[in-house]
Amino acid sequence: MHRTGQCACGAIHFEITQPFMASGACHCTDCQKITGGAANYVVLVPKDGLTVTKGDLAHYRKTGDSGGVVSRAFCGDCGTHLWGEPTHEPFFTVKVGTLDDRSDYEPQMEIFTASAPAWHLKHDGIPHFERMPTAPAS
Repeated sequence: MHRTGQCACGAIHFEITQPFMASGACHCTDCQKITGGAANYVVLVPKDGLTVTKGDLAHYRKTGDSGGVVSRAFCGDCGTHLWGEPTHEPFFTVKVGTLDDRSDYEPQMEIFTASAPAWHLKHDGIPHFERMPTAPAS
């Protein structure tokens, strides 16, 4: 697995070297604000599977709707949000729009649907969770 991505202005480049753990759309209020109103479409990437290859990230930290602290990585030049770094999870939530090739993206679930406005598009045929789903026991 090898994917690349970047911000809108090209100041930040990154590569992903491990398979995606999952994909989905998040409707939490923080994601709505960051995207400007739509769901946040992401792929989950193991933390050791993502490397910044160009540029310096800026970060914004906040306690999310899940109750955990999330550090949101973005470009300090153009403002593009690149991924979330939940401190309590083993993955980054990489924004699909930042990937250079996103042609094969399909959401596998939707989360925080209780926060989604009625006008948000919903995907049929995939699980929907009103809040954050519980991780399966290992």
